[in-house]
Amino acid sequence: MNAVLKKTFIIILIISSTYIYSQEEVDSIPLSERYIVFEGDTLLIELEEVKLLKKLKFKTTYDRRYYYWYQKKTLKAYPYAKMAADRLEVINKRLDSIKSKSKKRRYTKRVQKYIEGEFTDQLKKLTRTEGRILIKLIHRQTGETAFDLVKNLRSGWKAFWYNTTAKMFKLSLKDTYDPVNNYKDFLVEDILQRAFLSGTLEEQPSKLDFNYLELSTKHVHAPIDPVSKKQ
Repeated sequence: MNAVLKKTFIIILIISSTYIYSQEEVDSIPLSERYIVFEGDTLLIELEEVKLLKKLKFKTTYDRRYYYWYQKKTLKAYPYAKMAADRLEVINKRLDSIKSKSKKRRYTKRVQKYIEGEFTDQLKKLTRTEGRILIKLIHRQTGETAFDLVKNLRSGWKAFWYNTTAKMFKLSLKDTYDPVNNYKDFLVEDILQRAFLSGTLEEQPSKLDFNYLELSTKHVHAPIDPVSKKQ
């Protein structure tokens, strides 16, 4: 490839990339546009598929303020949920390799102390809203509720008391993540997807079955306006 052809090829790539990133609608590159044709010859370079999210639009100033307030809470809670999922994967692999029930019990007890020592002090710093989001995200990342995770590592009685204590702070370890039917969960998912795309958060696939792109809407609204009490 001579110098002129190389420059032309680079210019085509730059123009193509600029066009892709300038779109506001959720889209992906059609199959027919994944290859560049130059002077009748198809270059065997496949373009990467790019996920594009719709531009955020807000009806009121309150909507905007609420969204970015909730974004701050979600970004703070997500790393803990991801870490919990990572730890759970390691624990399950280790338990699968242990044949003796007594050794499994001893290993589980060590894990309990380790997790409590690693998370307790940090989790105490979370606000109630951040704690509620974290409980939801644990379900998103592990496929199990926080209640069931505690129940599996401890006795069901311990899980009951953990849940009762959480209720004192208007939280439930049995809360599930449902962005399809729960608006606040959708709000969390929208925040996560944008953070993944921007590189603000490291993406970890959800264990739950839902399609964010099918859920996305033209506007993002706050769940309830505290002044008018309207949704």
